[in-house]
Amino acid sequence: MRAASELRDAAWGRRVTYSRKVFIPLTNLCRDTCGYCTFAKTPDQPGAGYLTPDDVVDIVKRGQQLGCKEALFSLGERPEARYPEARAMLQRLGYKTTLEYVVAMCASVLETSSLIPHVNAGTLTLDELADIRSVAGSVGLMLENVSRRLVQKGMAHYACPDKVPAQRLRTLERAGQLNVPTTSGILIGIGETWEERVDSLIALGEIHKRHGHLQEVIVQNFRAKPGTLMMHAPEPDMDDMLRTIAAARLVLPPDVSLQAPPNLSEDFERYLDAGINDWGGISPVTADHINPERAWPALAEILRRCAERGMQLTERLTTYPRFLQERATYLAPRLSTAMERLARADGLAKVQTDLTIAALA
Repeated sequence: MRAASELRDAAWGRRVTYSRKVFIPLTNLCRDTCGYCTFAKTPDQPGAGYLTPDDVVDIVKRGQQLGCKEALFSLGERPEARYPEARAMLQRLGYKTTLEYVVAMCASVLETSSLIPHVNAGTLTLDELADIRSVAGSVGLMLENVSRRLVQKGMAHYACPDKVPAQRLRTLERAGQLNVPTTSGILIGIGETWEERVDSLIALGEIHKRHGHLQEVIVQNFRAKPGTLMMHAPEPDMDDMLRTIAAARLVLPPDVSLQAPPNLSEDFERYLDAGINDWGGISPVTADHINPERAWPALAEILRRCAERGMQLTERLTTYPRFLQERATYLAPRLSTAMERLARADGLAKVQTDLTIAALA
């Protein structure tokens, strides 16, 4: 942990960042059935379906009023490939595919607000990534793990065509080919071995060395949820998280930001001791729809705990400063223009809550 923290300090200093966001769960329908997920619904379940364009604009406008700058689109993967009901819903909205709809809603965010879309849409073709790149400041795809064991019967990713590791890695490679600023990460505690966990970090590091497009890697801890296949599975403890975060910082290239979510642990400030430099997206408006039972900590509380560790909490944008410095390479023209309105000279958020304890007292 000391070595990891020293590497973090050398590359990122004593500043820890976060993105002020709204969470837009565009659809909770999904063709995958992960053993730990409560986000995905089947068409016959209450609340299943798609947000309407008006729903999206309403969320975004509420976020803008509270200073949010990121619109995080999260959605199930290709539900129309599995459910005729999903195809019918999309047809009523005027679209053929979920990806076509998310691109249109990202364009709507850019037209109606100052927020910048970030899209977590799962595995994508080169053409689909190109379409998303035209309307989003970054994309996200959790690798989760490179182990093919996890897609076997009885394991976390059984009957999940989009969780086959080769498919995830292929999408990450395609994002690199198109110079799309990308977030990835690993999910720990889903049945993987320690060796498979480290292999996953190495795989992410190798992809970044080839393309240079990974802006951050998340180390996320599995949380057991009632009603899922893994509802009785043991959760990673704090020692497991600290060990994994430290390993990630030591394995990954130093210019890749390292993130861990603050709402999935009571003592999240300890992650700073293991080398993280980012908390990810935190919303004053919407819940974490993937882990709705885990509320976001108040920014004042995160600030206090960072200060106790000698770290300065600072707001960033959807796209990291390093990529904004080369925006002609990494951003479509309309995104570059939108970012200029939000970014200060160093690439962090211009109109930001550059918090101090006194300001929050």
